[in-house]
Amino acid sequence: MAEPLDIRISASYDDLSGKLKQAADYLVENQIDIATRSLRSVAEESDIAPASFSRLARALGYEDFGALRGDLRTSIGRRVNRATSREQQLSTLQKEGKPDFPESFAGACIANIEALAGSLPASQLDETVDKLHAARTVMVFGALSSTGVAEHLTYMASLLFDNWSLAGRMGASLGAGLAGLNEADAVIVITQSPFSPRAARAAELARENGCFVVVITDTHSCPALKHAAAGFITPSKTPHFFSSYTASLFFVETLMGLLARIGGEASRQRIAEVEQNNRRLQEVSDG
Repeated sequence: MAEPLDIRISASYDDLSGKLKQAADYLVENQIDIATRSLRSVAEESDIAPASFSRLARALGYEDFGALRGDLRTSIGRRVNRATSREQQLSTLQKEGKPDFPESFAGACIANIEALAGSLPASQLDETVDKLHAARTVMVFGALSSTGVAEHLTYMASLLFDNWSLAGRMGASLGAGLAGLNEADAVIVITQSPFSPRAARAAELARENGCFVVVITDTHSCPALKHAAAGFITPSKTPHFFSSYTASLFFVETLMGLLARIGGEASRQRIAEVEQNNRRLQEVSDG
């Protein structure tokens, strides 16, 4: 599968000029229009010069804007058409006041998961699973509202492996967690807009130390992405003020499912031991 456009943009985003960043932002948010309309009409609608879109295409490694648009048409396929139709229908229903909030929120979350599931780069996901499985240690960090997702991921991992840890928890030093890590280790950073500067700095330091860095975020403009060996963008749109972590949870649980599949006998034995200890400590109950 070709690299998703938002990931391609994120790799070059910080190096783009102000005008090219505007073009990139518009492109990411209006993929259907970009794929189906002429460059002239896109420029008129966005109030961005056609030359900016052409320069953006070359900056992203395309021969011209037509090549970018052709790649985008291929990657969109039925997935984005279906998701866009759902979003448009949801927007219309909200304006008409027909659905209640739970229904509209559920529709947005489903659309986020469908968009993510249909755009995950298979080769990058496979490489990430292999790297995490082979790593000496895996450190997970999530700041602000991403903390809960980081804790959930680390908890799941603790049932399968003994080399995962959660950094910066309950006032613990993030610097201490990163100390001693090198190319044998992996670091997962989870951050959504508005971003924590600590998340970007953690990704940067881990990358400088040679770690395999995974960044999970919700937009191509996340400053931590430029330090990632593997970046995954999980849609977070909702009909209310708070962004959604539903797609992020779907992704980390998918990641852990893939890791469990290759964990083999060692993971099965650890699960059995953890289960036995939990029952002896009366941490769990069937009642």
